Amino acid sequence: MVRLHIPTLAAIALTGCATGMPVGAHSSMSLARYRSVAPPALPREIPEAAEAPAQPLARLPHGARDKVVEAARGLVGKHSVVLGGRRYSDDCTGLVRGAYAQVGVDLARATRPGDNGVTGMFRFASEHGRVFDGGRPVAGDLVFFRETYDLNGDGRVNDGLTHIGLVESVQEDGTVLVIHRVHQGVVRYRMNLDHKDAHVDPGTGQALNDYLRMPGPNHKDVLTGQLFVAYATLLPIEPRYASR
Repeated sequence: MVRLHIPTLAAIALTGCATGMPVGAHSSMSLARYRSVAPPALPREIPEAAEAPAQPLARLPHGARDKVVEAARGLVGKHSVVLGGRRYSDDCTGLVRGAYAQVGVDLARATRPGDNGVTGMFRFASEHGRVFDGGRPVAGDLVFFRETYDLNGDGRVNDGLTHIGLVESVQEDGTVLVIHRVHQGVVRYRMNLDHKDAHVDPGTGQALNDYLRMPGPNHKDVLTGQLFVAYATLLPIEPRYASR
């Protein structure tokens, strides 16, 4: 179980993804020109994972993981998040919420006043699944990140959970392919926690971690593995995933 901290809730309720940035490794967008659409927030910490036994989700359709992954995969390259005839918010939470809605799961159901969308989804995952920060995830799992941009604009590292994605697959070398919604739309990024400080493998040149936070006045660009907080598994692991 990942060890996290008790939350400091903001006075203003935030909805949607707290990310704004990241724009990714291939964007030419200047951080100086970026302005968050989120209102100012107080400093916040990452919620503590629930200690009570999780309440597993009931009445999920057969092949729920496949349905969730395929829904997210079908949005790669698109800017808007539209699934099942419904438009979701064009941000990271909209992507995962829409994908999970295709199997009847509302990831926002546990959000509390003062939470941003990512924090609310972390609470839901903690209450109904397993949150973990080591080992190997499975396609369809959630991925939580912290400090992907300066949410409250104070120049300090105190923004808590700010981004969420969905595991698409895990490669043989442990590199995880994550589908998520960033500034330029829905994309795939790579993350390898065995080499979290490396953008590429120096021996092979193979990409290991993509850039998730771009440079700013007080920090360098930061990789996916360096901003990782936890995975969360909510859906049953069906036979074809069991040996992975």
